Amino acid sequence: MGVYASQSRTDSSPKHAAESQSEFLGRIAGPFWDQVRDVINEWWSHLPDQARPGLRSRLLDRNFDANVYSALWELYLHEMLIRSGCTVEVELGIGTRGANPDFLVSQEGKQFVVEAKWTVQRLDETVPNRQLPPILIDAIDAVPSPNFFVSYRIHQAGSATPSQRRLKDELQRWLASLDPDQVIADYERKAPLPKHTWQEANWCLSFEAIPRSPSKRGNPTSRTIGIYPAMAWINDESDQVRKVVKKKGGKYGDLALPFIVAVGRAGFFPEDEDVATALYGTSVQYVHNSAPAFGRRPDGYWTGTYAHAHSRVSGVLTVNNPAPWTWTKNTPVLWQSPDPSSLRAPVLSAWKTAQLVNTQVRYQPPADPVHTALGLPEHWPDGAPFPRGHRNNAD
Repeated sequence: MGVYASQSRTDSSPKHAAESQSEFLGRIAGPFWDQVRDVINEWWSHLPDQARPGLRSRLLDRNFDANVYSALWELYLHEMLIRSGCTVEVELGIGTRGANPDFLVSQEGKQFVVEAKWTVQRLDETVPNRQLPPILIDAIDAVPSPNFFVSYRIHQAGSATPSQRRLKDELQRWLASLDPDQVIADYERKAPLPKHTWQEANWCLSFEAIPRSPSKRGNPTSRTIGIYPAMAWINDESDQVRKVVKKKGGKYGDLALPFIVAVGRAGFFPEDEDVATALYGTSVQYVHNSAPAFGRRPDGYWTGTYAHAHSRVSGVLTVNNPAPWTWTKNTPVLWQSPDPSSLRAPVLSAWKTAQLVNTQVRYQPPADPVHTALGLPEHWPDGAPFPRGHRNNAD
């Protein structure tokens, strides 16, 4: 038994808004996705017997995508550790607080502990972020529109979900009435793009028709929505990283072993500077003897003005946007504790390292590329995830 069954799959359409990540990975057809499923099945088989059922259940969770992504993050870490020559024991009861960290790792007679946490970039709750229900997004994307993309804006959000059929029928009639070549010609003469307002059940949306270029018209796999409304995301994620490491770092008490908190960071543009701020303190510039100088505030996880309880964490391992399609591309970074009382964290050959020297962060590149540590080809998965013009047989 594996995570995903070996079966014939015919639906190669992109992920639907109302579809869970688990449903998508089990449904999507194509050689690219067959490679992803095969590797997940193989890596899952490398887990200890007692750890497989729980992780499989999380990978197949249709209710919470976070469970799927966090399980994939743990699977990635476990595989990297064992392929680096480590022996890994899962969820052993160690420490002084009775909790079980994810991995007890042994390498060349030495041991260390790894605790995994997957995080996602947060919406800015101080700014209104109106969102369409996923089933309405899927309804708009399902409108046949060979000649146009659409963008939309939400002017008013109702409490009930309006009729999908009436929305689709109205959009299809409007788009079918437009000539893409004429719209392009008008736009080149500074005319605005065609707009349409739709209202029902206290919802008010406006749509704008964006002509497809002639070479991209008629593609049956292309989505109708070309531009989504902008969402307000929190740009500075340093506070989230600091809170995660603080929570995990204090969960197990005294481990008497080097302890690494591994944070998978999902976001649009995750920045290493946010991690440096979270762990080493906010970078500041000031003037000293009429010359600019740089320093750091004592507000980092390891540099704050408090007792040395945080010295229990030897290092923080981060990977930006960890997912099967980025596993061979995004390099792990081990951020090393500057506290002299921290036990030194081991460094695997595929890990880039970051170290605080005075007030500056110094980086050392990895000895080996990440794909070799995972036993995968450099450009894995091979091919295109959604080949243009490949029809699906699900409709």
